[in-house]
Amino acid sequence: MPLVWRRSAAAAGIYLSVGFGFLATVLTKRQLDNVHFGFLSAVIVTAGFFQTLLDFTAEEALVKYGFDYTTAGDWGRLRRLFRAALAVKAAGGLLAAIVLAALAPFADRIFHGHGLQAPFLIAALLPFAQSPEGVSSAALILHGRYDVRGWMLASSMALRLAGLAIGAHYGVTEAVVGLVVSQLAATAILGGAGVAAFRRFPHAERTQLGPHRRGILNFVVQSSLATGVVSLRGTLSPILLGIVSNSTSLGFFRVAQAPMNGFASLSSPVRLILLTEQTRDWSKGAFENVFAGLRRYTIGATALMAVVVPPLYVFMPDLLRIVFYPGKHGAADAASAAGAARLILIAGALQVIWGWSKSFPVSIGRPGLRVLAHGVESIVLIPLVIVFGLAWGVTGAGGAVLVSTVVFCALWSVLLVRIRRAPRTAAAVPPLDPEATTP
Repeated sequence: MPLVWRRSAAAAGIYLSVGFGFLATVLTKRQLDNVHFGFLSAVIVTAGFFQTLLDFTAEEALVKYGFDYTTAGDWGRLRRLFRAALAVKAAGGLLAAIVLAALAPFADRIFHGHGLQAPFLIAALLPFAQSPEGVSSAALILHGRYDVRGWMLASSMALRLAGLAIGAHYGVTEAVVGLVVSQLAATAILGGAGVAAFRRFPHAERTQLGPHRRGILNFVVQSSLATGVVSLRGTLSPILLGIVSNSTSLGFFRVAQAPMNGFASLSSPVRLILLTEQTRDWSKGAFENVFAGLRRYTIGATALMAVVVPPLYVFMPDLLRIVFYPGKHGAADAASAAGAARLILIAGALQVIWGWSKSFPVSIGRPGLRVLAHGVESIVLIPLVIVFGLAWGVTGAGGAVLVSTVVFCALWSVLLVRIRRAPRTAAAVPPLDPEATTP
């Protein structure tokens, strides 16, 4: 019963955070016209792109090796790993902040707008402000408290909703100020929970990582590359559309991404649970439990998408008009985003079905597979966004997302079959034995 309760609580917290995030987009869109909503979208999407691209993804190594260290009772190395991860995350956040600040003077020219320099300079604070969150989350996950992580995420999104909704009432710059202030508050709250979880580990003097250092460094590098490549899919496509078109089209495309964002959030609780429990199972050698979990997830997700997608596809223009464009020209504005939204809806459904691909490589200690899969996806996506975007605008960019997603899912299907057929030791993570070799 405690496990069922914990899973349910995690799902409730994450879904509540999804609701807050969606409401934040709706409220900002309703308070800003299409042009200024496009400007705000350019700021937020660009900040998210560089934050993800330049992020040193230490938290995945922290979870993977953290479970190894907790299983072995190696508390000294665990504490050393946390300290190193926090420093690496802060460095990545600082680097992203510098790039955004350097980009600010050119923002008007890039996005065909005006008055974007100040919002970009303010948004440069976001990556560094958010950088400790991953380490705090890892501390909770290592205790199996993904339920607390879910509710911390909900509180974070509630604060972002308040900051954006209040700020957007006054303008784009004020909305970005509200977002930064709310992020600082959210980081403080999650940071406190993370510190409390960290202190629950048995006390031990920090010891050097020693022979494990190289494996951990390789894991961080591969995870960071994967995260950077993922940023090309989620945030670079609207940026490219904004460059080849204008910021207003970027705003329409951001609205069209709502189905994909919603579906990603729909599977988020399950992916968090899979990451926690399958990483622990793989570390203990319970390989069949991991593959059985993937089968159950895939069957359930496919059945759910078969029920949900058809009515959303049919009524997409009406839904967009009711939610995002209730004004005088709502029908025309909704039509501008509906074609892309329908295509992205299908892509989002596919990503839900193959959602295990986000946590599975981390669980088995092979984050390089994410680099490969998302790299191929990005190679397909980037030129198609430019070509299709120039030819068919927002709808063309949605088509590029769908094509690249189909390629991604096909590649991961092949990878999973090969991993499933491989000897279990070949798929296992780097063991704690320093004399053992990494497969």
